[in-house]
Amino acid sequence: MMERRRLGTSGVTVTDICMGTMTFGCQCDEKLSFEIMDRAYDAGIDFFDAAEIYPVPPSVDTYGVTEEIVGRWMRTKPRESVIIATKVTGPGHGWFVPPVRHGRTTLDRFQIMRAVEGSLQRLQTDYIDLYQTHWPDHHARYEDILEALTVLIKQGKVRVAGCSNETSWGVMKSLWTAEQQGLSRYDSIQNNFSIINRRCESELAQVCRRENVSLLPYSPLGGGVLTGKYANETFPEGARFTHYRNAGERQQRMMKRFLNDRTCETVERLRPIADDLGITLTALAVAWSRQHDFVASTIIGATTVAQLDESLAAKDLILDAETMARIDAIDAEIPNPLGEDGLRRL
Repeated sequence: MMERRRLGTSGVTVTDICMGTMTFGCQCDEKLSFEIMDRAYDAGIDFFDAAEIYPVPPSVDTYGVTEEIVGRWMRTKPRESVIIATKVTGPGHGWFVPPVRHGRTTLDRFQIMRAVEGSLQRLQTDYIDLYQTHWPDHHARYEDILEALTVLIKQGKVRVAGCSNETSWGVMKSLWTAEQQGLSRYDSIQNNFSIINRRCESELAQVCRRENVSLLPYSPLGGGVLTGKYANETFPEGARFTHYRNAGERQQRMMKRFLNDRTCETVERLRPIADDLGITLTALAVAWSRQHDFVASTIIGATTVAQLDESLAAKDLILDAETMARIDAIDAEIPNPLGEDGLRRL
């Protein structure tokens, strides 16, 4: 049995590893997507995370396809045996125009209601376990967003609400608004968190601990960098950043953030730690993420069953204090190797 943890103060508990699905419908066709989800399910994972805008990179022609694939797969399993999370898009903040609803993705009651009905239809279910705002809208009123989510919870279409890519200020503002207005609160936050992006530990971790909001880290492998597959400037065929280096400006900018001299040096210093433990870099990175008290479930991704198995090797792995100290020492010498994570521009 995989360890289970509570989402915030809600009644929903999830496995401490979550299966991310953003590659389903793009890098993974439906058959492969089913194989990956079946393997995750058989390994004990009951938590699956999607979004209306998936697969990535998002486009007008493909958005919603991931939810459709997940929905068809869910028909092969008892509905109550899986915890399904998905997201309403939110604004693009000028980085790109979301290809959903013709780019009209401001978070208000109208857009949230439209989005949830679309997700329910594609997922072929009458309720969503965790419904998240994919990107915050700091220019909108939080009471409008939370009122819509509260209505959906009262209607039974959503069990728990959460946010993603949110700042510490945004989480506290939302919690204050929920308390003042008597509205449903965010019980989780899904942000980028890994050995090469430890920003969450400085402020957000304190918010999560003291306000009982669960972190759901995505990209625990640093976009694949922490697997070591990009070592020596290697770009494996089919890898995300192999594609991104010849893609649009936004993708190239992201690749350069994740792949730089500091992140690559961090990986090389992590390698002997993994070797000493007799595990892969992948298992080390996922185990490190799981081992934080403010983390409920770490979201892993895969484009092959073999990749998934590498991450699953961390499901029973506990890193001792000496190992954690060795990782901390690397961070002290190469702090914040990823650099800008996007939240400062919100």
